[in-house]
Amino acid sequence: MATTKKSSSSRGKGKVKKVMGEYKRGTLKSGAKGKAGKVKSRKQAVAIALSEARKSGAKIPKKKSK
Repeated sequence: MATTKKSSSSRGKGKVKKVMGEYKRGTLKSGAKGKAGKVKSRKQAVAIALSEARKSGAKIPKKKSK
């Protein structure tokens, strides 16, 4: 019986979905261990979601600088 390994894209999608759900419910916190307070900005929530997805091994390109 072969074990299936989660692809990096599905891992990333799941992490982003989880974090954005937390933002929607108002439970998403920023900073180390959530000490900086609740996230109020959608842009900040997206940045946190992508950062966590990258940490979990998803292949998400870094933001392009101008």
